Order: sequence, then structure tokens, then C-alpha cells
Amino acid sequence: MATKQTEPVTVISLRKLSLGTPEPQQKEPKTFTVEEAVETIGFGRFHIALFLIMGSTGVFWLAGSLLIIGLASVVIPTIGWRWLIRIASIPGIILIMAFKFIPESARFNVSTGNTQAAMTTLESIAKMNRSAMPEGKLAEPILEKRGRFADLLDAKYLRTTLQIWVIWLGISFAYYGVILASAELLERDLVCGSQSELESEVVVTLGDTEGSQSPCHCHMFAPSDYRTMIISTIGEIALNPLNILGINFLGRRLSLSITMGCTALFFLLLNICTSSAGLVGFLFMLRALVAANFNTIYIYTAEVYPTTMRALGMGTSGSLCRIGAMVAPFISQVLMSASILGALCLFSSVCVVCAISAFTLPIETKGRALQQIK
Repeated sequence: MATKQTEPVTVISLRKLSLGTPEPQQKEPKTFTVEEAVETIGFGRFHIALFLIMGSTGVFWLAGSLLIIGLASVVIPTIGWRWLIRIASIPGIILIMAFKFIPESARFNVSTGNTQAAMTTLESIAKMNRSAMPEGKLAEPILEKRGRFADLLDAKYLRTTLQIWVIWLGISFAYYGVILASAELLERDLVCGSQSELESEVVVTLGDTEGSQSPCHCHMFAPSDYRTMIISTIGEIALNPLNILGINFLGRRLSLSITMGCTALFFLLLNICTSSAGLVGFLFMLRALVAANFNTIYIYTAEVYPTTMRALGMGTSGSLCRIGAMVAPFISQVLMSASILGALCLFSSVCVVCAISAFTLPIETKGRALQQIK
């Protein structure tokens, strides 16, 4: 009996293929830094207002100096020096009230972990500038280490810090010394061939009773004296082009040492018997040189310290600057009343010390990028 032949069975399996796209992977949210936000917001009305407010505290120094001299020439001969002080205090009071419109630094807030406050500041700036914030979330690492006073005295920066402090103190001492000495020299009328006593001498008595009277012999400034003060004050911007060229081509250290040495020289030249025009020229050059000294040391101090120490270095240097300003009147007015030569030689000697200190600074910041400690 024949067997039935079986045929092979082919099994076909059909599967339903999904033509849909695969689920996308979750993307990380966009983030931005304070610098990126500032670049996106751009320059606008906020920066103009900030420039005007902060400039009124110091970038407008020359304008304020000229204004107070012009105001003094009108007010003192008519209603007295007390009214000059009262009127001159008005801009300062207005400026204090304007400070409330300056927000806290966004950079400072993010460094302390207060990101929300930083966002609020950036958003208000963007709104005032009629600009937009970048997309995403503000994210920056919190600085674990910030500048401490001990860092300025660390072995790496100890010598630099001490020499910078000496220079700041000396420059401030010379700057305010020039201003006060100018008034003292003009009041004494030390131009060669001039009379020692002026017709405009004023005797002021203090107190009502006879026993408390203390005469103060003062010489009122003539209009020519006010003109001399204005001309010498304008000298503060006279050397700016040469100062810029010097710090860029000669370097910060050499440029500062040269201008400090020239300052010492012109202090000594004030001892020379000269004409009225010569005295004006000497005072003009002194104001130009001391202003150039300030410009250079500001730049150098900001460049030599890393980011975490920069504000601290500038702040401590500014404190030494105030000490120099407080000492200057005792030399330019008290000592000068006893010995003009002694006072001017002392100012010159301090400038020589600063020139040597500037020349021997261990770090030259010309062409060097701003340092950061990560």
C-alpha cells in the first residue's frame, strides 16, 4: 500500500511594522551666564543713567574741580566761604538719593548663590533698555573661594601689594598736596618782584568778647588767582594722550616711574624764582603729572590681581589713598607756613620713593590678559 507523500508547509509570519517616529530624547534646558545676558541686552538707557550717576562720584572729577573754582570766584567775595560750602553740598545730597536707583551687581548675586536676585536685576535692565533676555535659565557656579585680605599678603602677591600701597599713598599725597600748595603759593604771592603783602588783606576776629578775639590774617584771591587755578586744573587732561601712549608702548611700570620722577622734579622747580606765567606753567605741569600717575596706577592695580582679589585690591589701595589725602594738608599748609622749601622737598622725596617703587614692581601687566583663579 503506497504511503501518501506529505508536502512541506511554509509558514509565513506577518508582523505589523510601526512606521511612527521614535520618541525624542529629552533635551537639557538652555542656560546662559551673566556675560551672555549682558551681551544680549546690549547698551541702552540703563547704562547711560549708570554712567551719569557713577561718573558724578569720580569720572567727572575735572568738571567738578572747575565748577567749584568758578563758584568760589563768585560766592566768596560776595556772601562768604560758608555759603560756598552750603551750595557745594547740594550735588552730593542729590547724588546720595540717586544711589537707590542702582541695583546690586548681578555678578555678585550669582557668586553668592542668589540667582533669583540676579535674574531680577537683569530683567529690570532689559526692560529699561527695551531689550530682551536670552532664552533659558541663568546658571553659574557658586564661587567657593572669594577674595580675602590675607590673599593680598600671600607670598605670591606680598611684594606687589606692599609696593602698590606705597605708590597709592604717595600719589594721593602728591595730588592733594599740589592742590593745597597751589592755593598757599598764590595766597603768599611768591612771584619774583611782587610785594609780600597784598592790599586785599582781610582781618577776621573770632568771638564777641575782647578776650576771645583771635585775628586771622587772610589774603583774598584776586581774579587772576582764580584764573591760575582754573588753568592748572585743566592740566589734568593735558597729558592723557601721552599717558595712553606711554602705558601701551613703554609698559605700566616704566611709564609710572617716569611720570612720578617728573612730578618730583616739578615740585622742586616751584622753589625757583620765576614770573607769574612760569608759576602757572609749573602748576599746570604738576596737575597734569599727578593726574597721569593716578590713571596709570588705577590700570595697573586692576590688571595685576586675579578676579577674586581685584575689587579687594582696589578697595584697600583706595583706603591708603585716603590716608595720603589726610596727611597732605599738614605739609602743604602747616609745614609750608614755616618752610616752603622744606614742604616742597618733602613732596618731591615722596615722589622719588614712589618712582623707585614703580620701577621695581615685580609684575608687568602690559599685554597680559586679566588673571582668573578657577
